Amino acid sequence: MHQFKELKVWQKGRVLVKEIYQATHAFPKDELFGIVSQMRRAAVSIPTNIAEGCGRNSDKELGRFLDIANGSAFELETLVILSLDLEYLSQNKFEELDAKLNEVQKMIFGLKQSLKIHD
Repeated sequence: MHQFKELKVWQKGRVLVKEIYQATHAFPKDELFGIVSQMRRAAVSIPTNIAEGCGRNSDKELGRFLDIANGSAFELETLVILSLDLEYLSQNKFEELDAKLNEVQKMIFGLKQSLKIHD
């Protein structure tokens, strides 16, 4: 069992959730049940899957949950790009979120690589 609250990737994922919620607050109201909901769910999925994986009994299971978290990070990255395309995000906010997402993706990958598992 791993202490998820001590993991920098979980901490950064948690900050990212807050930033996504703040950014999507200004999106058009007709997107509340569309892209806003999907972005928020994908963002929340990142740290929650890291935490759930840490609560499992093996590094192999943790690795599986890290894969899910990483999939959510890539989903969120696509949604952030679409939000820029739709002009819901400014270029500056897009670049900020994209950089943070890329960092989280690399950290998830690094954490998985550090586990002693064989897929």
